[in-house]
Amino acid sequence: MQTIGFGRIAYAEEMRILEHDLLEMGSRAEQMVANAVDSLAQLDVAKARFVLSEDDEIDRRDLEIETRCLRLLALQQPMGKDLREIGTTMKIITDIERIGDLAVDVAKIAMKIDKEFGDSGVVDIPRMASVARVMLREALEAYIRRDIELVARVCERDEEVDDMYRIMREQIFRNMRQNPENVVADGWLLLAVHHVERIADHAVNIAERVNFMVTGQTKPMHETVLTG
Repeated sequence: MQTIGFGRIAYAEEMRILEHDLLEMGSRAEQMVANAVDSLAQLDVAKARFVLSEDDEIDRRDLEIETRCLRLLALQQPMGKDLREIGTTMKIITDIERIGDLAVDVAKIAMKIDKEFGDSGVVDIPRMASVARVMLREALEAYIRRDIELVARVCERDEEVDDMYRIMREQIFRNMRQNPENVVADGWLLLAVHHVERIADHAVNIAERVNFMVTGQTKPMHETVLTG
């Protein structure tokens, strides 16, 4: 019994450390999104380059946490809820890593629009990104607290982001028609809006993975939210 007890204590401590490191990785990715969107709104090339420089650290943390999860699987051979916790952690870091990649893509677009002497103020991307960042924070908080109510809130916010995406897409199309000389810059801007919408989608992915971890149910949470 003492051996089993010690194993449980070791597992709980390792999970606590993994959760802490995952939160740090998520916080870093969120800051990358904030800086990338700022670089786009202000056409700040220096800030865009800084976002690019942060990508290697996100990739390093992704690999480090994944390696530790695999080691935990091998040593503890978990079952049931424990297995879902480790599997969810591995899935979440993949979503966070992709959010970092999307932040890099937005920063690169800022540099391209600046090169084209374009205008990024055609749409209010910072407002959309602000909601996506809240979704990411709440999804990660749901993971730490095992909070299904927060999961539902993240999925509800996704509708708001989708609505903004559709509105901004139409605004950009309108600007393309009215100012065809800006069509290249507007094309890049449209892609940036899509990237921010994808960041929100990854936050939803994280939330739905938390739902599976807690409940064991595989039905997408956003379907539950939409159908009541």
